[in-house]
Amino acid sequence: MWKGVVSFGMVSIPIRLYNATESTSKVSFRQLCPEHKAPISYKRWCSEGDHEVSYGEILKGYEVGKDRYVIIDDKDLDNLPLATAHSIDIEEFVPRDDIEPGLYFKSPYYMEPEELGKKPYHLLRKALEATGRMAIAKIALRDREHLAALHPNGHGILMNTLNWPDEIRSTEGLKGLEGEVKINPKELEMAKALIESLADTFDPSRFKDEYKEAVMKVVQAKIDGEVIEAPAPPQTAKVMDLMEALRASVEAAKKSRAPQKKAPAEKKVARRKAS
Repeated sequence: MWKGVVSFGMVSIPIRLYNATESTSKVSFRQLCPEHKAPISYKRWCSEGDHEVSYGEILKGYEVGKDRYVIIDDKDLDNLPLATAHSIDIEEFVPRDDIEPGLYFKSPYYMEPEELGKKPYHLLRKALEATGRMAIAKIALRDREHLAALHPNGHGILMNTLNWPDEIRSTEGLKGLEGEVKINPKELEMAKALIESLADTFDPSRFKDEYKEAVMKVVQAKIDGEVIEAPAPPQTAKVMDLMEALRASVEAAKKSRAPQKKAPAEKKVARRKAS
C-alpha cells in the first residue's frame, strides 16, 4: 500500500509497506427505512446544479475563500514538496523502552525490502536488535505526515505510526489520580501474589472475539421468533476487607489454574513409568 525508500544515513533501502492487521470480525448493520424496511441509499449531490454526481467524477478541493476552491488531484499529492512523500527518513535511534506503546503506538505495517535492498534492510534489522533500539522516522501516508517507529519483528522490520505529542491529551483533571494513596505493605504483597498466580506468557490464540458470535445468536433468535436476554450483571458485592478480597482472589486463581499447572508434572510421571 506504499512504496519508497528508508533513508538510513547515506544508505537508501527500497521497501514496500503492507498493512499488518485487518478487521475480520466486525459486525455490519444496514440502515433501513422504518416504514418499508428497505435499505437506505445515499446520493452524492451537487448543491449548485441540483444533480447527482458519481463517485468517480468527484474532485478534491481546498477552500481558500468563500465559495472559492483550489482543485487538488492525485498527481499533485504525488508531487508534494515534502521529503517524506516517498521516503521514510530516520531521524534518530532511541532505546526500545523509551516509547510508551499504550499512548503513542497506532497502526502497524510490515516492511518488505525490494531485491536490491535486502542486504542493507537486514543489516538495519540486526543492528536494531543488537543495540536494543528503535528507529524514529517520518513518513507521508494517507494524506498526512506521520511520526513512525521502526523495530525488528521476527525476520523483518515492523513500522508503527505514532501519535504526535500534541495529539496526546493531558491527565490533568482526572480526580482519581490526585494525591497520594497509602498502600499497606501486606496488601501489596498479596496483590503481587495474585498477579503471579495469573502470570503467563502472552499467547494470542487463547483469546477470542465473542461479539460477532453473540450478535449472530441474536439474529438467529429473531429469525426463530425467540427472545435472548443478556445475562444479569454481577451484583455489586458488599464492601469487604481489601486483604480478604485479595486472599480470596488468590485462592480462586490457584484453583482455576490448578489443572494447567499439574499437566506437565503428570506427563513427567507417565514418562518415568514408561521408561
